[in-house]
Amino acid sequence: MATEFEKKVYLAVSGIPKGEVRSYKWVAKAVGRPGSARAVGNALNRNPYAPTVPCHRVVKSDGSIGGYSKGIKSKKKLLKREGVLLRPSTSELG
Repeated sequence: MATEFEKKVYLAVSGIPKGEVRSYKWVAKAVGRPGSARAVGNALNRNPYAPTVPCHRVVKSDGSIGGYSKGIKSKKKLLKREGVLLRPSTSELG
């Protein structure tokens, strides 16, 4: 069962439009807990409502991909399918 904080996170993330992303920090501010970006990530890692709650649309503040419970490749594939342009990670730049 989701905590009140997790419910707020899922509600905020549900409002992210297809083809757009927001940062973990943005979600933390949106739920009234601006210092809780890591807790947002933990809540999304336990997201029982995917894909209704599109946790794949949440990325790191620097624009890099961040984590995903089903794997980074899956997150990238979902975002590309929605038309999100991803910046290459430093490991991909060589």
